[in-house]
Amino acid sequence: MNRRTGSKTKTTTWVVENGKIRSRQDQLTTEEPLEIRLASPQKTIAVTMRTPGADFELAAGFLYSEGVISCREDIQRMSYCVDKSADGEQRYNIVNVTLREGLNPDLQPLERHFYTSSACGVCGKASLEALRFQGCPAIVSELLVTAEMIYTLPDKLRADQGVFHATGGLHAAALFDSQGQLVNLHEDVGRHNALDKLIGSALLSEQLPLSNYIVMVSGRSSFEILQKCTTAGVPIVCSVSAPSSLAVSVAKEFGITLIGFLRGERFNVYTGLERISFFENR
Repeated sequence: MNRRTGSKTKTTTWVVENGKIRSRQDQLTTEEPLEIRLASPQKTIAVTMRTPGADFELAAGFLYSEGVISCREDIQRMSYCVDKSADGEQRYNIVNVTLREGLNPDLQPLERHFYTSSACGVCGKASLEALRFQGCPAIVSELLVTAEMIYTLPDKLRADQGVFHATGGLHAAALFDSQGQLVNLHEDVGRHNALDKLIGSALLSEQLPLSNYIVMVSGRSSFEILQKCTTAGVPIVCSVSAPSSLAVSVAKEFGITLIGFLRGERFNVYTGLERISFFENR
């Protein structure tokens, strides 16, 4: 598809309610493939289903999270592919990335990403050993937050999810400062993509590492969510649902405070309790 598409797609739907049926116009979350290519060596390194928008941030975040690049300067240029056989029309589902001269990353670990679905979990080859081999250090941060502040994060995340309010079917990853103020938020049909967009945005604006920030994701915390947060130096990770067992293992291994089931005035802390201060008379 060569035309640029938005994050929402209109459709006609039929509503069945109380034995009656009616049609109405609705909006769905757009889902399309994005191919991430390296210009030199010319190679497709990932095809992921995503919500159009912030494609360069998604590509940058993916490359950083997977260890292909280590800083903003490693990216020389990003552009959409130009189809020479179609009068120079841009193809907005293909992003070409030119790395800095002399950078020759090991691309073999990326073979598992040649096709990554929006709901993709971690491949069996990925493990704690892979993260150690990537050279990720333990998170060092003096960040200390209150339980009362943590309670406020879900409402702030939902309030800023513009596309979710219109479609009802979208994940989000949000970045909060130590006072619980929303710094940035990205949405996508896949929560891993949303987090890559968030980390990519921080990379491109030279904010990494995120050692004084909190990341909150919709849905659950998986290995890949914690892997990406580890590479970005995030000390506190929150989610509205449950973490996986491997996510908890990563959090313990790399010193991340992991919070799950954050709903209303309740949450579970799985690791890193020392970063949270509670009521004095609890």
